[in-house]
Amino acid sequence: MKALIVIDFTNDFVDGNLPVGKPAIDIQKTIAELTRLYSDRGDFVVMAVDLHEQDDAFHPETKLFPPHNIRGTRGRELYGALQQVYEDRKDTIYWMDKTRYSAFCGTDLNQKLRERGITEVDLVGVCTDICVLHTAVDAYNYGYKITVYEDGVASFNPEGHKWALSHFQGSLGAAVVRSEQFLNR
Repeated sequence: MKALIVIDFTNDFVDGNLPVGKPAIDIQKTIAELTRLYSDRGDFVVMAVDLHEQDDAFHPETKLFPPHNIRGTRGRELYGALQQVYEDRKDTIYWMDKTRYSAFCGTDLNQKLRERGITEVDLVGVCTDICVLHTAVDAYNYGYKITVYEDGVASFNPEGHKWALSHFQGSLGAAVVRSEQFLNR
């Protein structure tokens, strides 16, 4: 059994307050198509979405990044075509708020995966070298088989993106694949 974890693909991370920009815009179709495919197959699909509170001076990211993904704002909504895919499949896609880089940290993600007998996690989203990376490291430490869609992840740091893709393979034993192998395009 496998799950698709879509990490932080929101307006703020694509073209909002903390934008990846064109690299994220370029992967939106792939993320939407993969989400649709996994959902239609009956795989467990998780929207792991960063959540911050307005004026939270205690969160460690406050000193590192501008305010982003604030509760109740447009910036926290899913970006582009992914929002419609989610709306169409809301009853089968698990929305999960997260407050740290990793989708596992402080959430019930591991429990939800174990309940369903899931042993493989496939990752897409942003940023490759931050939230996708930290989620992959935790998945590795929990013993999951990991696949990262190279054309489904992006970062505002090109060198960090490239390094993370290499790290997924070399240090986490992850498969780094392209979506064309799985999508009918």
